Amino acid sequence: MDKIVADTSVIINGLLASQIESGSLRTDEIIVPQAVFDELQAQASNNRDQGFVGLEKLGVLRDLAGDYGSKITLRGEHTTSDDVGLAGDGRIDAIITDAARQTGAVLCTSDRVQNLTAKAQGVETVFLHDVVKRQSLEFLKFFDAGTMSVHLKEDQLPLAKRGSPGSFELAEIGGEPLERKYLETISTQILDTVNATEKSTVEISKEGATVVQYEDYRIAITHPPFSESFEITIVHPIVRMSLDDYEMPPNMMERFRDRAEGIVISGSPGSGKSTLASSLGNFYHGQGKIVKTFESPRDLQVESGVTQYSKLEGSFDNSADILLLVRPDYTIFDEVRRKEDFETFADLRMTGVGMVGVVHANSPIDAIQRFIGKIEMGMIPNVLDTVVFVRDGKIDTVYDLELMVKVPSGMTESDLARPVIVIKNFADGAPAYEIYTFGEENVIVPVSAAASGGRDAHASGVYGLAGEKILDVFKKYDRKARVEVVSDARAKVIVAKKHKARIIGKKGAHIEQIEKMLKMSLDIVTREEMGDDGSTSDMPEHDVEGEDHDDAGRDTRRPGRDRRSGTRGRAKNLTDDVDEHNALLFDFSMNRNIIAFDVGKKYQTKNVEIRAFDDVIVTSWVNKKGVIKIPTRTRGGRAILDLESPEDDITIVLAD
Repeated sequence: MDKIVADTSVIINGLLASQIESGSLRTDEIIVPQAVFDELQAQASNNRDQGFVGLEKLGVLRDLAGDYGSKITLRGEHTTSDDVGLAGDGRIDAIITDAARQTGAVLCTSDRVQNLTAKAQGVETVFLHDVVKRQSLEFLKFFDAGTMSVHLKEDQLPLAKRGSPGSFELAEIGGEPLERKYLETISTQILDTVNATEKSTVEISKEGATVVQYEDYRIAITHPPFSESFEITIVHPIVRMSLDDYEMPPNMMERFRDRAEGIVISGSPGSGKSTLASSLGNFYHGQGKIVKTFESPRDLQVESGVTQYSKLEGSFDNSADILLLVRPDYTIFDEVRRKEDFETFADLRMTGVGMVGVVHANSPIDAIQRFIGKIEMGMIPNVLDTVVFVRDGKIDTVYDLELMVKVPSGMTESDLARPVIVIKNFADGAPAYEIYTFGEENVIVPVSAAASGGRDAHASGVYGLAGEKILDVFKKYDRKARVEVVSDARAKVIVAKKHKARIIGKKGAHIEQIEKMLKMSLDIVTREEMGDDGSTSDMPEHDVEGEDHDDAGRDTRRPGRDRRSGTRGRAKNLTDDVDEHNALLFDFSMNRNIIAFDVGKKYQTKNVEIRAFDDVIVTSWVNKKGVIKIPTRTRGGRAILDLESPEDDITIVLAD
């Protein structure tokens, strides 16, 4: 041939150079379009391996051309930013084809699309296609039948993981550290296979990182600036299992076959998640189901009848559009990791497609928690019905999810009922966790301990969680705030006196808003009232800034009745402050926020019962000033206000 035009593909894979060197191709002139050189230079500038390989091969081609009596010329205009931006749409290929047509040269390419396009335009082409011999690939020499992965790093000894998931060892497989030039040779050889065989594809190509899938080998190549040195990691699955090989509850296989359609397989890296996912895909395929996979890279070991999809135009969301048109029964979604992956998984499941997702997690509950925030909490039971946790290649734990409207475990008030996702152990049906809304947040609470009935277990579960949530709110006002959760629906908050008025708000409006948000009644107490040592009692103290004065500053207290003499007076001025019925004498006063009973400092820190007509209205305690304070907005406060004559109808007795 008088002259030929070389495209990017035949330069990168080195086929043009090898054809000239072997004597299979003779030409007087090799034309390299400026667009080809610009593309290689741009790739190298972005630290793409293909760019470096191409520029190196172009130098080799120039040397060979001189040796065999050919000349290399660079022709054409430099590409523009628009040309580069449209390279993926064929703009660079079109420029190369135009160069062959304008010069009357033969186009040499290894790109099938380029070859067909040029022929359709009447341009003469030579399609160069080489068959890479598998045994010639250098990295294969590091593998044997028991090798799971090989780790090759610059200036380090080569390492290999040998064994099986959960039982492997990392061993040195070479006597000398690896040189960068040797690793670059292996990298070039791997990249050469991409265009030379259909068994090899570039799954990911980023600045400083390339992921290639060659047959069932997943190869990750990294170098600066992404990594500090040149490194090649090759992973090869050595275990292929069927569901029959796993130890599982007797009814687990029935669930996989008949009921489970929203399955999440979780576990740590190397635990055997993908092996189980492949087994499930093959199981469903064997059941006569249409099965597809979503993978990037595509490395699941599935039967040939299972179609493996990757990202379409860089997105699984685009792949989902095609998936719905082919109507699969099940889809295996390997590596659900990004927010859009969770959304795509949920969207496909809600359309009726059976989904099996693989998620990295340290525990099965962590796998569920990764869905919270990605999709609405109420949708989770409709998206997930079975969570399988894999450890050391074995099925360790299986959870079942169910949505119920109930009072969360450990709570007693019926008005606290809400939608709750109950997570049960599949083996025995026992509840393990509950997910529900607390305040404005979705929370996961372990219920196995609380379900046993222990107060300590309950406090460590629901009470501990409630205290943390309440404390987060009040630390905005006082960084030293403390919280004591008194009951399922009540808590005491201890703050500095200077912050109390701002927390309460005008006429209690602000604290009411906080109570509605937290769905709990709150008693705001100052540290000064609790004592300088900051100690607290087992019973709540109730107080409000300015409790004994109205808005105009007037004293609103009214003296109570002396129960022994029938005259009004303060109990602390009497020599005997207990009547014949062992009831404490008190002075009664109240304002719009507080009802106060002054029984004297003698009874400070004592627990008392406030009774009306022998019925206990409320149990409280006496503060250090000898006063019992009950907020008017509480249940006990409202009961006192409902009495016709509180100071006459109430009896106060010691509770201990």
